[in-house]
Amino acid sequence: MRSQRSFEESLDAVLQARIGGCRGLVSAERLSGGASQETYRLVIRADAGERKLAMRRAPGAVSPSTGQAGLVTEAMLMRAAREASVPEPEILHVLAPEDGLGEGFVMEWLEGETLGAKIVRDPSLDAIRPMLAEQCGEILARIHSIDLRASGLESQLARQSPEQYVRQTWQRYQALHTPQPMIDFSARWLLEHLPAGFAPTLVHNDFRNGNIMVSPKGVVAVLDWEIAHIGDPMRDLGWICTNSWRFGRSDLPVGGFGRYEDLFRGYEQASGRNVDPERVKFWQVFGSFWWSVGCLGMAEHYRTGPDKSVERAAIGRRTSECQVDCVNLLIPGPVALRSPAGEMSSIDMPRIDELVTSVRDYLREDVMKATTGRTNFLARVAGNSLDVVLRELAVGNQLRSLQADRLRRLLEQDGDLESLRLTLVSRLRENEIALGHPGLAEYLRESVVNQVAIDQPGYSGFKTALANARPR
Repeated sequence: MRSQRSFEESLDAVLQARIGGCRGLVSAERLSGGASQETYRLVIRADAGERKLAMRRAPGAVSPSTGQAGLVTEAMLMRAAREASVPEPEILHVLAPEDGLGEGFVMEWLEGETLGAKIVRDPSLDAIRPMLAEQCGEILARIHSIDLRASGLESQLARQSPEQYVRQTWQRYQALHTPQPMIDFSARWLLEHLPAGFAPTLVHNDFRNGNIMVSPKGVVAVLDWEIAHIGDPMRDLGWICTNSWRFGRSDLPVGGFGRYEDLFRGYEQASGRNVDPERVKFWQVFGSFWWSVGCLGMAEHYRTGPDKSVERAAIGRRTSECQVDCVNLLIPGPVALRSPAGEMSSIDMPRIDELVTSVRDYLREDVMKATTGRTNFLARVAGNSLDVVLRELAVGNQLRSLQADRLRRLLEQDGDLESLRLTLVSRLRENEIALGHPGLAEYLRESVVNQVAIDQPGYSGFKTALANARPR
């Protein structure tokens, strides 16, 4: 309690000294979300009454790990973007060491929606939604036009070539020691299709639905600049088109709310440069590849700690969503979708599936009804994880047996499934097997689509793959 009072007392003194017209702090509420940074809603007393502000701060007042821009640089980025007519809140004060609050900044509070699922479905945004893709194109053109030298950002941000980005991500995945052949296939494809001949610019690097604030008037703010770098500007256009950030609206490829042509038109008119759809596709593939590795990283965090939450474990299984998106982009075609052979038989009472079902139903019918907030959310996540277990119990052994048989034919060698998958990823990494090798695409497509059928059968990328499926 004393540390919280100390924090609020220090914050109150800083606000009165640094924010014009501030007469004192009324409240400081830590908002949910934002695992990498703390976000607060501040209410202050001002000459004209109470006023809301926002504060971003490094967790526990500790500076971020290397690889991120840091909050001082993030404030620089937001100021430079605002000067370039990018919708941004005004930065009112960047915390200094003498403030005693760690690294961060205070900015104006803006009203708008940031939840991606609501942005694609909320009736209050129906009128503006068809215009958002073109607005995003215009905004990205302004971001990419920022003068890196004049803004001081050139010395603050890392440069990242497409090849460096692909190899860095591929190495991060390989360090996890889990053979996921579609990830290696995607990495090989990316390295064989690297974009060239572009002028490096500022890249937001996380411009997507969920990191923009939207109101009925349009985009209010661009958020979360912490992984910005200098590189290929088409990374930003590809990322907002990545299926993971469409929130179920696969028919509208730009954030689940717009069309490619609208995004490209907005960008071209504002920048004076033509958009090459093939470069955008490269970065779409990269986006799904990158996030597939990120999901596995969440599972690794669960294994090694310190955050052993049910949410991190569950996100690990979402890697198959990203992998099926890579399948749909790179090797679409017919698949044989496997079904459970029948009801699980057992002389035991209850069966293992009945035990799992009873726990899942308890979470959904009892725990969720009796809780709110994060506990309620985690109970939902836990229930969904048990659904994955039930589907795995129903069809997992059959799929593993079929995968092993197919790999034996593909690789022309014997072995169990784990050793065969390790052999395949090794050959992909060493360029010992061509991407067009007979049977490779069919194996990858069938194994990934059937895996996502276990992990997340409601995912839009799975439904896209099923358009080419045939019963078996």
